Amino acid sequence: MSNVRLVFKSVSEIIGTKEIGLLIMVDEQEQRQLAIPCDNSMLYQFGLRIKQVPIINKLLPEVLLQVIQTQTDLHFVFVINNLIDGQFRAILYNVDTLEPIAMRASDAILLSIISKIPIYIDTDLMDKQSVEYHKDSRSISIPVNTISEEMLNDALNKAIKDENYELASNLRDEIYKRKSESGERKLDY
Repeated sequence: MSNVRLVFKSVSEIIGTKEIGLLIMVDEQEQRQLAIPCDNSMLYQFGLRIKQVPIINKLLPEVLLQVIQTQTDLHFVFVINNLIDGQFRAILYNVDTLEPIAMRASDAILLSIISKIPIYIDTDLMDKQSVEYHKDSRSISIPVNTISEEMLNDALNKAIKDENYELASNLRDEIYKRKSESGERKLDY
């Protein structure tokens, strides 16, 4: 299995919603970018670390990291290895034993930033889900299959309200595809 090392670049809110954000990751060469959707609580957690709020060294992730670093000689890596129902999934691997622990990709990114544990993505997944990185770009492209079903429904309702029927059609097709794959044939419209 081949992996690409990722570097955290920024956090961005999606215009028109306060509940969804994007974690922007780039490859080490800064040629490709990956936008990982996250919820509002994760946006808050990243904001605390980015602003370097004085209390962060007393928060649970930082305290647990300090315990691990001072009480053990464990070494870890994170690997984003899958995309299921619009959510990236990650694995925390013990480097010595290769014991895996599954987690959300947004949690893995947060812990990677806090701990400086390297984070990677499966090369095939990076090739499928990333877009070209432009350093000074003010917009971000994300594949529709990286958006959760709840986010898709919200986006569909907004597209219909805004009379953007082409976008609404694409979103509806993605929702139908997911429901078909999971055995649910009936659409809720």
